[in-house]
Amino acid sequence: MADLSELKGVKVMVIDDSNTIRKSAEIFLVQAGCQVVLAEDGFDALAKIADHAPAVIFCDILMPRLDGYQTCALIKKNPKFSATPVIMLSSKDGLFDRARGRMVGSDEYLTKPFTKDGLLKTVANHVQRVAA
Repeated sequence: MADLSELKGVKVMVIDDSNTIRKSAEIFLVQAGCQVVLAEDGFDALAKIADHAPAVIFCDILMPRLDGYQTCALIKKNPKFSATPVIMLSSKDGLFDRARGRMVGSDEYLTKPFTKDGLLKTVANHVQRVAA
């Protein structure tokens, strides 16, 4: 079981075109002591990543302009952020989506709507891996 006390001060980026998903993720993460950076789409995220250097990134798959797969691929292609865990968010829990996410370098897959517990455990697991 991941230690949630380790989340204090961890910088997490949430990329989602849904205001509801961004807000609920932000509330859960802030309650756990994380610093949160929100982005509404891939372009917005790519502009903010360099400034904020998040430790973990949650990325929605279905977004306008630049979808989650393209966004993840671009993040992973940048040598500075290639080791940053990217967790794909999707309302579809399909094998195809998971496989496609892996192909572009995503580290995990979280189905929406996520629970507070699920979200925080995912962050904690990846923070431990980065620290290890």
